[in-house]
Amino acid sequence: MQQVTTRLAVWGDPIAHSRSPQLHAAAYAVLGLPWEYGRRQVAEHGFADALASLDDTWRGLSLTMPLKEQAFAAAGTRDRHAELTGAVNTLLLTGAAPQGFNTDVGGIVDALAESRIERVESVRVVGAGATAASALVALAEMGATRIDVRARRPAKAAGLSVLGARLGTIVRVEALDAPVSDETDLTIATLPSGTELPETTVSPLAASGGVLFDAAYAPWPSALASAWGEHRSIAGFGMLLHQAVRQIRIFTAGDQNAPLPDEAAVVAAMRDAIA
Repeated sequence: MQQVTTRLAVWGDPIAHSRSPQLHAAAYAVLGLPWEYGRRQVAEHGFADALASLDDTWRGLSLTMPLKEQAFAAAGTRDRHAELTGAVNTLLLTGAAPQGFNTDVGGIVDALAESRIERVESVRVVGAGATAASALVALAEMGATRIDVRARRPAKAAGLSVLGARLGTIVRVEALDAPVSDETDLTIATLPSGTELPETTVSPLAASGGVLFDAAYAPWPSALASAWGEHRSIAGFGMLLHQAVRQIRIFTAGDQNAPLPDEAAVVAAMRDAIA
């Protein structure tokens, strides 16, 4: 009798650049799980039909832009980080209804801790999308009391101020090119890969922004990191790695906070896969 394949994948649009297949394949090899993990380009308007077409061989999905809000709507249950951000980047498909999780929040916290940044007070976030919301939650959990958000369209980022109030953190939303009056310890950039900002915008942000943590990782250094001058820049590979570790915990045990068996070996193999 032929064994039924267990399937997982990352969906997004675009998706060809994703390193998730290498990360997950490396982890499942160490764990001894003969699971298949692929990638599929799925647009926003096609998400519902694509999800409905999956059969019982599918165990879970990783979701990237622009599908995190669609995945949130499709989830029957959601973890706290998903509820706070309105974004789901992981769907577990083993129950009666999809279970939604946000592992980006924990991925940011874990990646910063790996760079010896565990507590923050004043932070700047550049960008205002789903990743920015995850960054706000992560920063609040790390003790941030004041977060300066810089957005192309500040009026459309008003929800981040509301989220900040829920988290007990002061969030001020301004335009990307608004005058800079305060210094911060850390800047988290959540702009899409390849985004280039005018030097007149970047220079004051870099001069007062402390360490740069850029969620972008391909290509590296990003345009923003290249412009950061003497300040230290941290690539988004750490976030990519650690949010994937949390996804694998969910796909294997249903809990993103439950360490994997021999997790150190799993993480080492994943790191080697994208070195």
